[in-house]
Amino acid sequence: MHGAGNDYVYVDCFNNPFPSNPQDLSRQISNRHMGIGADGLILICPSEVADAQMRMFNADGSESEMCGNGIRCVAKYLADYGICTKQTIEVETGAGVLALAVFKENGKVHSVRVDMGEPVLAAEEIPTKLLGNANQRNQVVDVPITVGGASVSVTCVSMGNPHCVVFVDEASDELVRGLGPQIEVDPRFPARVNVEFVEVISPTEVRQRTWERGSGETMACGTGASAVCVAGVLTGRSERELTNHLLGGTLFLEWSESSNHVFMTGPAVEVFSGNYLPK
Repeated sequence: MHGAGNDYVYVDCFNNPFPSNPQDLSRQISNRHMGIGADGLILICPSEVADAQMRMFNADGSESEMCGNGIRCVAKYLADYGICTKQTIEVETGAGVLALAVFKENGKVHSVRVDMGEPVLAAEEIPTKLLGNANQRNQVVDVPITVGGASVSVTCVSMGNPHCVVFVDEASDELVRGLGPQIEVDPRFPARVNVEFVEVISPTEVRQRTWERGSGETMACGTGASAVCVAGVLTGRSERELTNHLLGGTLFLEWSESSNHVFMTGPAVEVFSGNYLPK
């Protein structure tokens, strides 16, 4: 399944055993030449505190706390296959339990609205070693850094996983594929970091490319798009409701002033199902 082109292989662990080594399985199954090909592996599991649990592994085998595009597809699977028949589905993640509203056409889910929760803005909680503004509760907003000989201003947000948002005139290959991997592993981001390069079209519309921690450039990043919405407001570049165009599609974001929660709405698409024979 994919959400705006951000594709993962999903395993139904309600009806199949949990893989003995999901890290190694993710590396094998994500290989686009010797496996199925994906940005990673997502396991849909029973949960004691929600309707289901999502375990998400990047293409390099590392486990991440959350995936905004992936969780929409989890909700689609749960609804389409009758595991959960509620209009609002709760999914346990490494970033907590999130609520997802599903929207159907002809009995199948076509889009999902995710309550992504409150953004984390304090530098030490993201985490980043960059120094924030003490007057802004240690928020890293438009802080200049130099990486690989290039100087950029970054705004840091966690949406359950760490993001570094860089507003640019043009999200070029040189920036995304050249600077992105250097920022990902920069020691000022002790848990590594996802990097968003963002062009502002208007106060209500942006264009985003993402270098994703553990997977490289992806067609979309839902937690990243949520972080961009927050960063746009913090830097005065955008409003609280935002249309975000990514390589694989469009996501709609809102950072609610009343609840402080970020809401993300976007597509969820099943491409195919089958049997995989691990080595």
